[in-house]
This record gives sequence, structure tokens and C-alpha cells, in this order.
Amino acid sequence: MRKIVINTSFERFCLSHKAFLRLRELGQPEALNEADLGAYWPSSAGPQEPSLNQCGLQIPRDDKHLVQVVEELGGEANGHCAQLKVVAIPDDVAWIIAKTSGSEHVSEQHRTWA
Repeated sequence: MRKIVINTSFERFCLSHKAFLRLRELGQPEALNEADLGAYWPSSAGPQEPSLNQCGLQIPRDDKHLVQVVEELGGEANGHCAQLKVVAIPDDVAWIIAKTSGSEHVSEQHRTWA
């Protein structure tokens, strides 16, 4: 089974600063390339600071380190107004993340023409 992280709230996907730092510890490439804004204001990088808890926007949702961190931290991995969830799907499914009424879900990818 493949695991994918989705955001079940109505806001955009993002990680907490704590989850972001854990991803950097694990060597996740996109997290290492992203600027750590919390490094400049460490005393303000708590979970209540919205501007410092909107990390990880470029990380692939099926990244093994991302899945690990969300499973490890649970709700502490949630970025500002995000509610992250790990979804398991069969390995052979071509998938996309879609939104319905603002909440994300994983769908099987189909062809579309317009």
C-alpha cells in the first residue's frame, strides 16, 4: 500500500514548524531547500504563530518522510488551519489529490478532455 498525506480542513495544505524541523532532521530534500523562517524567531515559532506554521508546501504528498512525520506527530504536524491525515491506497493506482467543498481527498486519476 502507498501512503499519501491529505488535508481534511478547508484551508490549504501546510505543516507545522515542528514537523518541518523533523523533516529536515530526516534529510527530506524539499524541506532542506525551504527557508526556515522560525530560525530567526525561535521563541515565536510555537504552534499558535500562523506565519511560522505554513511550511512544506512543495513536499510530495507521498514522500516517505512526510508520511512518517505526520504519523509520528499526529495533530502536532498540522500547519496553520490544516488537519492532516494519512490515506493508504493500492500501490498500482495512478492517483491525484482533489478537493470537494474545500476538503482534500485522493482519487484515482482518469483521463479528461475539454
